[in-house]
Amino acid sequence: MSLPVHPETRKFTRGLSKPGTAAELRQSVSEVVRTSVLFVKPKVIEPLDYENVLVQRKTQILSDALRDMLQFPLEDFQISTLRRQGRTLHPTVPENAEKEAQSLFVQECIKTYNSDWHVVNYKYEDYSGDFRQLPNKASRPDKLAVHVFEVDEEVDKDEDTASLGSQKGGISKHGWLYKGNMNSAISVTMRSFKRRYFHLTQLGDGSYNLNFYKDEKISKEPKGTIFLDSCMGVVQNNKVRRFAFELKMQDKSSYLLAADSEGEMDDWISTLNKILHSSFEIAMQDKRNGDLHDDDDLGKSDSSSGSMDSFQSARDIETKMRNETRLKLFTLDPDTQKLDFSGIEPDIKQFEEKFGKRILVNCNDLSFNLQSCVAENEEGPTTNVEPFYVTLSLFDVQNSRKISSDFLVDLNHPSVRQMVANPSTPYMNGGGDTILGGAKVAPGLPEGAMQYPRQGVFSVTCPHPDIFLVARVEKILQGGIAHCAEPYMKSSDSTKVAQKVLKNAKLACSRLGQYRMPFAWAARPLFKDASGTLDKSARFSALYRQDGNKLSNDDVFKLLADFRKPEKMAKLPVILGNLDVTIDNVAPDLTNCVTSSYIPVKQFETSEKTNIFFEVEEFVPSIAKCSQPFTIYNNHLYVYPKHLKYDSQKSFAKARNIAVCIEFKDSDEEDSAALKCIYGRPGGPLFTKNAFAAVLHHQHSPEFYDEFKIELPPQLHDKHHLLFTFFHVSCDSNSKASTKKRDVVETQVGYAWLPLLRDGRVIMNESHVPVAASLPAGYLSCQEGGSKQHNGPEVKWVDGGKPLFKVSAHLVSTVYTQDQHLHNFFHHCQNSEPADPSSGGELVKFLKSLHAMESHVMVKFLPTTLNQLFRVLTCATHEEVAVNVTRVMIHIVAQCHEEGLEHYLRSYVKYVFKTEPFTATTTRTIHEELAKAMTAILKPSTDFLTSNKLLKYSWYFFEALVKSMAQYLIESGKVRLSRNQRFSASFHHTVETLVNMMMPHITQKYKDNLDAARNANHSLAVFVKRCFTLMDRGFVFKQINNYTNCFVPGDSKTLFEFKFEFLRVVCNHEHYIPLNLPMPFGKGRIQRFQDLQLDYSLTDDFCKNHFLVGLLLREVGGALQEFREIRQIAIQVLKNLMIKHTFDDRYTSKSQQARLATLYLPLFGLLQENVHRLNVKEVSPFPVNHSNNNGRDDPLLANALMTPPRSSTILDNSLHKDVFGVISGTATPHASSTPNISSVRHADSRGSLISTDSGSSLPEKSADKSSYLDKNQPASALGSTLLRCDKLEQAEIKSVLMCFLHVLKSMSEDALFTYWNKASPNELMDFFTLVEVCLHQFRYMGKRYIARSQDGAGPLAHERKSQTLPVSRNRAGMMHARLQQLSSLDNSYTFNHTMVVP
Repeated sequence: MSLPVHPETRKFTRGLSKPGTAAELRQSVSEVVRTSVLFVKPKVIEPLDYENVLVQRKTQILSDALRDMLQFPLEDFQISTLRRQGRTLHPTVPENAEKEAQSLFVQECIKTYNSDWHVVNYKYEDYSGDFRQLPNKASRPDKLAVHVFEVDEEVDKDEDTASLGSQKGGISKHGWLYKGNMNSAISVTMRSFKRRYFHLTQLGDGSYNLNFYKDEKISKEPKGTIFLDSCMGVVQNNKVRRFAFELKMQDKSSYLLAADSEGEMDDWISTLNKILHSSFEIAMQDKRNGDLHDDDDLGKSDSSSGSMDSFQSARDIETKMRNETRLKLFTLDPDTQKLDFSGIEPDIKQFEEKFGKRILVNCNDLSFNLQSCVAENEEGPTTNVEPFYVTLSLFDVQNSRKISSDFLVDLNHPSVRQMVANPSTPYMNGGGDTILGGAKVAPGLPEGAMQYPRQGVFSVTCPHPDIFLVARVEKILQGGIAHCAEPYMKSSDSTKVAQKVLKNAKLACSRLGQYRMPFAWAARPLFKDASGTLDKSARFSALYRQDGNKLSNDDVFKLLADFRKPEKMAKLPVILGNLDVTIDNVAPDLTNCVTSSYIPVKQFETSEKTNIFFEVEEFVPSIAKCSQPFTIYNNHLYVYPKHLKYDSQKSFAKARNIAVCIEFKDSDEEDSAALKCIYGRPGGPLFTKNAFAAVLHHQHSPEFYDEFKIELPPQLHDKHHLLFTFFHVSCDSNSKASTKKRDVVETQVGYAWLPLLRDGRVIMNESHVPVAASLPAGYLSCQEGGSKQHNGPEVKWVDGGKPLFKVSAHLVSTVYTQDQHLHNFFHHCQNSEPADPSSGGELVKFLKSLHAMESHVMVKFLPTTLNQLFRVLTCATHEEVAVNVTRVMIHIVAQCHEEGLEHYLRSYVKYVFKTEPFTATTTRTIHEELAKAMTAILKPSTDFLTSNKLLKYSWYFFEALVKSMAQYLIESGKVRLSRNQRFSASFHHTVETLVNMMMPHITQKYKDNLDAARNANHSLAVFVKRCFTLMDRGFVFKQINNYTNCFVPGDSKTLFEFKFEFLRVVCNHEHYIPLNLPMPFGKGRIQRFQDLQLDYSLTDDFCKNHFLVGLLLREVGGALQEFREIRQIAIQVLKNLMIKHTFDDRYTSKSQQARLATLYLPLFGLLQENVHRLNVKEVSPFPVNHSNNNGRDDPLLANALMTPPRSSTILDNSLHKDVFGVISGTATPHASSTPNISSVRHADSRGSLISTDSGSSLPEKSADKSSYLDKNQPASALGSTLLRCDKLEQAEIKSVLMCFLHVLKSMSEDALFTYWNKASPNELMDFFTLVEVCLHQFRYMGKRYIARSQDGAGPLAHERKSQTLPVSRNRAGMMHARLQQLSSLDNSYTFNHTMVVP
């Protein structure tokens, strides 16, 4: 029916400035009403001293049958060490590295990569989350019975739908059969068979019926039914008709049916026997269970005994099947089935090596048009006529970066390789020693299999289409590039040309075998798109002749920029040949792979024939989002000679074909040898002492493009340097003496050196160094240019000591940093004594400078840096040092979050963080010092930006606190002490101060920084929850009290969200039940649980003894007086907690659930206080033909919503009280005022939620109840004097009633009888009113109603089936009686309604 609308409201609505603002105005006016009321904070109830209670009631607890619900389990948490599992066969840290390391930074890095994982395990952590994260949670069953209800039968007749009688997932079958005459007096003949349509359906109790119809319209009444639960068996019977089978029944009768074919007959027999077999199994099991009771019937006659047994067994089977299919109350609750990932903590993984997009590059062949047999006797395969060498690397054109190291490949045929003289004959300084340095390569690695790599594994962190795989081809030095390439660029008859080239090549190989020259280049794109899809269809471009003036990387980028412009590429000279290189994705289970440091990865077969894959080092961009914390030891230096400007030198007569030789040395003494740590070329040893760059013919100022990879020693010192020796190489092969005198091949034309360390850090980027004509001992002491010599040897400089040689280096190291600030910090920590008072100020300076550390460096060395900061924290003697350490940590944590890398912080705290080992002299602990520093930073006078960051990312600091506390307890042995002796009084004080210091930031400053306040609130809740496991639990209760005392009724919605989020997290503690001590608290002798005086309202004693549940119920009671959004949050927290209890497999027994229910008995009182707001019996937004109710309820509506009398309330009377009711949905609290019906009706703008009342009017009942409650002084008495009278929304009502029903279902009968005996008459009436409302709220309204609801309210998430009992087997009389019963229930809705005539 339509509700009358007050004319004032219409006028008010018309007067609004714009449509849609009514709700906003109503909210603001409601705020005015609320703020004008004098809010009084609820009474503070001090929690019990939990630890003392456990001691005092030890005997009672131990003698309790359910003692596990009262005690925390022993060894609830433990610390464990997990072995660090690397992906390599051997550790990446060299054996001697830890001994050699002298720098603190190197030592700490090595310690980080060698250390195992340190984890704190909480035994029952799986139970500490939301109900959705419980282990073994019974989720929604796959098969739900589909029942037929009376209310749906009309629908079925109207709509020709399929029968609802078959269970989803059960056995279903239908089809045409011939049915023999059932009359046993007449013999069955062929003619007596009639064709009928049979339909096999399963009922809700699991039994099956076989219905038959005249046609396929099975929605009609069946002509008959065969009840298969009375069938004994199905057998074939072909005596009367072909393809016939017989159903033998319990009463010796039978049914004869026949199919159209043998296949159909077999199918029907098989299906029916399957059904009978499953039913028989259940019956036999039940029979075995009931054998003990069979003796009772011995005195009865055989016939009666048999019939009774048969009846009993059928009934037992039905009962058992119903019990098995019955679900827990909350199983089908919509919230239980709703997928909600908000509460799920992220999965925290150990640090591991991560790669970008990995690409497998297979180098198959390089062939040119000049082919011949290179053997002297001309027997052998046709091959290239001279050796060629390929270098592959990746270039990022978009960012102008070379993004991988070089992958060197020798694709020459063995006979061609033999043309080159032994490559290990360089000029000097220890030569090419072929003995492999054992320390450099892991033992067992087959060197022979590694000599000629062909398959490289590249990695790209940031793929995009402008990344190219570039191949550079070199050959043995002969002369100018153009001259050497000319024979390969002609397509004429090549036989003679090939022979000529071969002759010259042999001469060059024997004489200049160790020198290379640039020859050609080619490229191909790698990716189709930015997601890393490989462009497998692309092939390498033509082989372009290398231009001697365009060798640098910058030149390569320019050429690649034109790569997709055919008109530009067509101008480049092409060499006739083909480079066959394919790319592919890398299989996850790739075997026989070695790292870029030649360490075999797991799954490696060691044999000389092993096909080895070589990982190629990626040069990851130096930005934070592409960086990851280092987990392995890696210490490579890449050196790039760039340019030598010798065009104006006068020191040497000949210096044209210039070769540069690079060595790595640790001394500048006269006879010092080079270190064997330069990665060798294919075919040679894996490591060499020196290496040569490619030579440019007749160039006075040559450019170089070679890359030299050096394995650096773990500890560098000032004497470590790179030595470059320059040679003039004679290419004149006509000299007759050339084959005898090797010394004329190369002539030294200068030296240059580059110290590796500058200010303690490895040199990087470009360096311009002078070149010396000679190399005296002690040359490192000579200054550049010779102008500022200090006692150094006399050096003759080329060209006056100008910086003629340009060289650059690139460090890829996990033990050395390029960041000055990080280096300085560790250097200061190493060289200063922590006890020195004067060092505090210096240390603060270095700590402050860490804020300038580059973010990518911060991420890469994250574990090492944080470990050192925590170490400094406990060593600090000044508070200023501790505060600055924490400030640096805040900066690091904030940077990681801003870059989206907070998962690295979570991994650090969980697996890496470890307190210093506990000793008798330990005075400072991380948890105490960190808590003090956090408190200092949160003081109002400090930098608000830093304090905001601390609040926003406080989870990290609280997690570190908790882990430090746990490790301290176990390592110090204090975990065995009683809870109140575990931590010092000073630490308890520190924690309390920290909680109190955080509260103003959460409750007062949240408007300025909402995210920070919300995060801090959640982190504080998680910390407090974890403290229950570690600390004095009574102390933790007090902190929760301190927290809740900072909130008041009338807070904003945000603060209510904060408070209930806090309660949700804390109440999800894995031992929430023991924390609430569900046991009797009577005085005197130990009482039995059955004798206890149960609390059905929130008394002070209840809230004290069962602190958490008491607090939660009080807060929910308060929230019910607030607005809809706040109410929903509170109800959801309570309901989710009760759902969690239901599915917790530790409390599955009936007695445990009953004990649990005692904690929630005060819910009865809470709901009775709000019964007038729950008493909504209309369950739809549109009428469902309840005219009787609607007509009867109108006169009572005003009374039903009237506010109980209250006094001492001050309101602004300038506003009309009816307007309050209209706009804000609340009635004025004056006893004298009664809102008119229209106003109150309009107060609930969410639909016509009609209320019916019991015999006595609710105002009287409320008054009676309030006096009754006053006597008992319930703790739930609200601080506010304003009681809301608007109805709750239907979803809220259903959620609250679900909780009510769960408690009612779970509680013991004794507890229920006790309640009925103790309750006042009004409370009993309210109790049954609630039960009655449950009947209406949860009744099944029929399919038609559901369809109309879906049409009106949009599609529902899941189709849900009613779990009430199905209609009995189609027996019309019983169905009619049931319909009559439901009809009468509808019409007599209230217990004792009074009709009032308007």
